[in-house]
Amino acid sequence: MGSPRTPRGGPEEPLPAASAAAGPQAPALPGTRVPAAPAGPDAPDALGGTGRAVLPAAPHPATASGPGPKAAAGAAPQPATALNLLVIEDDPGGPFTVSELLHSTGTRVRIRTARNLTEAERLLTDDVNCILLDLALPGRDLDDELAALRHLLRLAPRHPVLALTASTHAERAAEAVRVGAQDYLFRDELDGRLLSRAIRYAVERKRADTAQYKLAESRLRAQENARLERGLLPTPLLEGSELLFAARYRPGRSRALLGGDFYDTVRTPDGTVHAMIGDVCGHGPDEAALGVELRIAWRALTLAGLSGDALLTTLQQVLEHERDNDEIFATLCTLDIAPDGRRADLSLAGHPAPLIARADRPAGLLAYESEGPALGLLPQTHWPRRRVELGEVWSLLMYTDGLIEGRTGVGNQRLGQEGMTAMVNRLLTGGLRGESLLEAAVTEARELNGGELTDDVAVVLLERARPGC
Repeated sequence: MGSPRTPRGGPEEPLPAASAAAGPQAPALPGTRVPAAPAGPDAPDALGGTGRAVLPAAPHPATASGPGPKAAAGAAPQPATALNLLVIEDDPGGPFTVSELLHSTGTRVRIRTARNLTEAERLLTDDVNCILLDLALPGRDLDDELAALRHLLRLAPRHPVLALTASTHAERAAEAVRVGAQDYLFRDELDGRLLSRAIRYAVERKRADTAQYKLAESRLRAQENARLERGLLPTPLLEGSELLFAARYRPGRSRALLGGDFYDTVRTPDGTVHAMIGDVCGHGPDEAALGVELRIAWRALTLAGLSGDALLTTLQQVLEHERDNDEIFATLCTLDIAPDGRRADLSLAGHPAPLIARADRPAGLLAYESEGPALGLLPQTHWPRRRVELGEVWSLLMYTDGLIEGRTGVGNQRLGQEGMTAMVNRLLTGGLRGESLLEAAVTEARELNGGELTDDVAVVLLERARPGC
């Protein structure tokens, strides 16, 4: 690719356009040779490549003898944005005889050349905006005409690439795009305007492809996280029990499926149904992970036969070993329902008492005189366990404080346990049960709050629908 060179050791600069004062002249075509600099050996540009330059196109007739209408009106000229193009081309008689091309809109393209891929790797810096590769480089693999392109794509995965070939090799050019090039150009049809437009297109297409790839990658990651979080939610183990189970879970974190609240229900071989609900303070990913650990530990310990104070003491040890700092704590409510379904043993560790609705009376909180502290607050403590009567037919609602801490729409008033009790009684009077009852309760709490509840919400409902179950 023969061309004038910049003097050895000097900076690469665009050559000035022909002065308008010289009088009318034919427009300078892209590729027009400029008188060479003083004789001397080829000199590399600032990046080690060979600099070449062409004159920009001649001024528009309206501006050949003076400023045009916009300039006369005082409009400031827009600065041109230079793009760096790395050309990998070994043919000294090729079409690239310049170091700058002027786009029709004023965008400049600076060309740096490399004669092979080894030299190109040295010149491949972050300021290179696009790469033009001659597919006919010598030494190419005869069994794979695109081997050089594949190698370049491995070297420069983030750079847009234009493939250059002869117009007689249209199939090879199309295959280059399928392999990964952003576009192709035919050597015998190329001029400065076409090249400048192709560079801009390749840069924008690469940017769009990268954005689309990142979006797809983000969606896949979100799907994987969603599957993981769904897998961490419990599956109740109630085989052999006639108790009805329903649950609703709503994390406080945006775009999350899992928060710091946790719950579980299992039936042990003796027929006892064990239910639990808890809340790790905070509702970030660390709290969600700790909640999962506590839930899994609770299930394992329960199936191993622990209950009451021994169970809570062991869970506190798990929390103390797994939490990030000493200020993290968790509230917990456990309920062990006897095989006949008429009574249960209740333990509270800083957690609100469950709500029970019986067939012959309105819903109300299970009476509980004294409760122990939340897990993780005191190093050595005791959690009282109380026997409660459930009755023949009942519905038992276990919940976290995210449900009752929302506002009611009246000043700063919170829903609280009293407001929740009144709401549940109203929904029960309307004939709602099971999943419909939970969905309506959570929806109404959110509407009263005037928007999404900021804390995690977990609600569990256990029902004994008829005597003798």
